[in-house]
Amino acid sequence: MKKGQEYTGVIEEVAFPNKGKIKLKEGTVIVKGGLPRQKVRFRLNKKRKSKWEGRLLEVEEPSPLETRRPACSIFGICGGCAYQTMAYEEQLRLKAGQVKALLDEAAWESYEFEGILGSPKEWHYRNKMEFSFGDDRKDGPLTLGLHKKNSMYDVITAEDCQIADPDFTMALRCVLDYFAELGTSFYKKMSHEGYLRHLLIRRAVKTGEMLISLVTSSQEELDLAPLRDRLLALPFAGSLKGILHIVNDSLADIVQSDRTEILYGGDFFYEELLGLRFKVSAFSFFQTNSLGAEVLYAKAREYIGETKDKVVFDLYSGTGTIAQLLAPVAKKVIGVEIVEEAVAAARENAVLNGLDNCDFIAGDVLKAIGEIEEKPDFIVLDPPRDGIHPKALKKILDYGVEQMVYISCKPTSLARDLEAFQEAGYRMEKTCCVDMFPQTNGIECLALIKKRRM
Repeated sequence: MKKGQEYTGVIEEVAFPNKGKIKLKEGTVIVKGGLPRQKVRFRLNKKRKSKWEGRLLEVEEPSPLETRRPACSIFGICGGCAYQTMAYEEQLRLKAGQVKALLDEAAWESYEFEGILGSPKEWHYRNKMEFSFGDDRKDGPLTLGLHKKNSMYDVITAEDCQIADPDFTMALRCVLDYFAELGTSFYKKMSHEGYLRHLLIRRAVKTGEMLISLVTSSQEELDLAPLRDRLLALPFAGSLKGILHIVNDSLADIVQSDRTEILYGGDFFYEELLGLRFKVSAFSFFQTNSLGAEVLYAKAREYIGETKDKVVFDLYSGTGTIAQLLAPVAKKVIGVEIVEEAVAAARENAVLNGLDNCDFIAGDVLKAIGEIEEKPDFIVLDPPRDGIHPKALKKILDYGVEQMVYISCKPTSLARDLEAFQEAGYRMEKTCCVDMFPQTNGIECLALIKKRRM
């Protein structure tokens, strides 16, 4: 087997995250982007240890699991959804199996696997989308949407994205048509020239309130009042609470603000989760599936159990959602989060919800927990995708609390961190998956980790 050679094979199984295993007589190949039992053509890319990695070129025969047509016109071209052709029950079964296989390998002892909880909404569940301006081919017409699969540069217009709220599509079409009529330039990543960068839209599920943010460079000066008026005239199902113009001259392809101008209304809206109210701004961290988040946090609260008269640490606390759900039944909750804006929002939300036993600290968990005087009785961990820094994890384990709950949006990080827990005398008692991302290969899971009884 040599790099660049093409082969055809059947995907026997798909491991998280979307890694299909193909066995040939010459060896095993891992190909991303396929489904179990598809016959695919692929090209060898590189070899890692005893396995080759290949790039999927074509699906020659669909999987028997593919029982429906994709709902989106750009499915398969866009790099987002992977499972639209599978019934939702099959998606859940596949994801649960992937997580269980990971954790079975990582766990030293038996544990209870509680399966998977589905999203209350299979379609149109996302409350936030970051659309990019660009073109779908060199010197093509202006596009606004999502990157092509395996491409850093080509952008395809997402005018019927089936996982975003329908109001987003209406706003996207309006903005794209406006700038296409004007012939406005988009920002090119290589030359760092151009004006239009991103369209960021957020919408609350419970309140219906929406925030639209146009992100540009400072390389042109345009009167955006006509665009504002066009957006205000649209028949949104939700209520438009604000239109922002965000100027971002960063060289990195990320959405951030050097300067923000309010074109209409305000710069925030309100969302509700499990009876609590949260203020959300353009850059606030908030789960992208509000109804799914209620399922996740209700399960987390079940795992956490009785917290009366206990001090709870909520580490990597974001805007303090978990902390505020626990505060009414805890002695005190202390949240630690490195993003200062998220901490400011958490403090504001706590006041909004009438909670006076929450304390939110801005800082890196690794440094911040060493400066907290109180000792925790219980710890909730909700780290970023890459998991917990080993030095921070050691400090967390040194508290020696009886039990913790670990919430993970990347099960491979949980599986990796589990080894340190087990070496420190803990065991994973039970775990459950929550599908926050239907149609995609993403999955959230949470684990109850307890001290091992000697």
